[in-house]
Amino acid sequence: MADPALIDPRLLEILVCPLTKGPLIYDREAGELISTKAGLAFPIRDGIPIMLVDEARQIDP
Repeated sequence: MADPALIDPRLLEILVCPLTKGPLIYDREAGELISTKAGLAFPIRDGIPIMLVDEARQIDP
């Protein structure tokens, strides 16, 4: 079975933070896409990034 945190590299090239429209950092170990500008971590579930601000967790600065 594939790693649920794996995400297509081509998708990473086009995804941006829905709040700031800034770049995202892929944290494979945590299974998240990080927006440092917004201070949010967006979860990846079953290989699908959940790009909803309400689903993101706040990260420490």
